[in-house]
Amino acid sequence: MAIADWLLFEPAKIPLILMNVVLAYLALVVLTRLGGIRSFSKMSGFDFAITVSIGSIFASIIMSKDPSIGQGLTALAFVFVIQLFVATLRQRSKFIEKLTSNSPRMIMIGSDIQEDQMRKAQISKSDLYAKLREANVFHFDQIICVIAETTGDVSVLHTENAKDLSPDIFKTVIGSNKLLTQ
Repeated sequence: MAIADWLLFEPAKIPLILMNVVLAYLALVVLTRLGGIRSFSKMSGFDFAITVSIGSIFASIIMSKDPSIGQGLTALAFVFVIQLFVATLRQRSKFIEKLTSNSPRMIMIGSDIQEDQMRKAQISKSDLYAKLREANVFHFDQIICVIAETTGDVSVLHTENAKDLSPDIFKTVIGSNKLLTQ
């Protein structure tokens, strides 16, 4: 392929590209309305995989002759159906929920870094310190706990009202028993 072929395109294809973008966009809006906002959530690794799949199919629809627009929209619909099906199963089955989700991990309690949980969450101390700075933590004594969430986010809880923590919030967090028994 010559560089000129790579850089240039045929102006006659612009209407086809526009039509593909409009149809794919409308389908995405309709499917998102039907599937709900969870369609693009990042609540679990499964949700992330679905979001990446949707983006990849969307790009294929608007940028390629093969698959056709019909095949691409069908694939997009199937991904949304799978997402809805698995989301429904996750609500009804603890086994499916565990299979498709990570568990949050308590990676820091007060100023005590939970090295074992950090390793399991694959978070480095540099990553942890960056998240602490991002959360406006200036001293370790400000920290109640730090949790590596199922989404890949890191939650930093810091307040002087530690005694007001509700144990229910930490039910699913691995290692939270250490926090709650303090």
